[in-house]
Amino acid sequence: MLINNKSIAIVGGGPGGLTLARLLQLKGADVKVFERDLNKNARIQGAPLDLHDNSGLAAIRKADLLEEFKQNYLVGADRELIMNENAEIFFSDHEDKPEEDFGHQHFRPEIDRGTLRKILLESLQPETVVWDSHFVSMEKQNEGWLLHFKNKTTTYADIVIACDGANSKIRPYITNIKAFYTGITMLEGNILQAKENAPKVNALLKGGKIMVFGNEKNLLMGQKGNGDIGFYASLKTNENWAVNSGLNYSDKVQMLNWFKSTYPEWNSIWFELFENAETPFIPRPIYCIPFDQTWEAQSNVTMIGDAAHVMPPFAGEGVNMAMLDALELSECLTSDQHKTLQEAISTYEIQMRKRAALIAKESLDNGELMHAENALENMLNFFNAPHE
Repeated sequence: MLINNKSIAIVGGGPGGLTLARLLQLKGADVKVFERDLNKNARIQGAPLDLHDNSGLAAIRKADLLEEFKQNYLVGADRELIMNENAEIFFSDHEDKPEEDFGHQHFRPEIDRGTLRKILLESLQPETVVWDSHFVSMEKQNEGWLLHFKNKTTTYADIVIACDGANSKIRPYITNIKAFYTGITMLEGNILQAKENAPKVNALLKGGKIMVFGNEKNLLMGQKGNGDIGFYASLKTNENWAVNSGLNYSDKVQMLNWFKSTYPEWNSIWFELFENAETPFIPRPIYCIPFDQTWEAQSNVTMIGDAAHVMPPFAGEGVNMAMLDALELSECLTSDQHKTLQEAISTYEIQMRKRAALIAKESLDNGELMHAENALENMLNFFNAPHE
């Protein structure tokens, strides 16, 4: 095996990085995950994730974690409502959605991010994750890399794998190609104990998801397993809006007034979200990789997930692509079919780039449909169309 006697540093402890660590450890690899969080409880995890049969779930099965996943996924959380700005329901699958069916290609079970992270963390060997390790830089040393972290520690690794997200600090060591702004920014909010703090919206959700379309803008929301609600106000605006808006994202009154003025004629039921959200709200400009990105593979560094192919979230593929990257990279690194590590990494990167470009184009197109003047009609046609 090419990685015998090789130390592997995975930088970033999200779903992709932890999945990769699990898959490599199952093959006997020497792996450490360097995560900037202080500990496993340092951050509130975001909205639930839906895993797809041929990507996220395929990686879960290969990691021998399907039973743990089945015991922890959110039954019914994949049920959807599509509404207009007046809170009128135009599509619902709450009554006629098929029963949960693992193995069916269109079944996309949801799981809380924190729960998925816990499952993956507990599957790893003790002390695999090195917490409080905020990557700063690295330099070539011998056949590998010397990594430097913000807490002044250093470590050597024969192979470095970037799993550090859309703003990856390792990506520039691989390519200077940068993602482009899509024209869409999403404003993220979270409501704790939504049954008490946002009862009207909570009653509409019924444990599932809601997509609201009107005036070329969206509200997207979903229920978490603990009863909280995560939501996003999504709109077309300039790239620097978040910095130049003049908004205080910690001021609920100001943010509610912003919503009222930016989403005019929207039903007052949606005010409940902004009145009761935790602060600060988080603006998220949406970026996408160039579809034709390419670079020359190296023998000792590569990347997966958003570090490799950040894309809009409008196809629900982000975490699934990261976990499929982890699966495919682990197989390339542990296969006997490749003569060198550079060949193994090159094989992975070529197929990853091709796959990611197709999904990124789909996500970008979906984003345009969802922010068009006839967005509601577009999405109703999509959900009502028979899917092969």
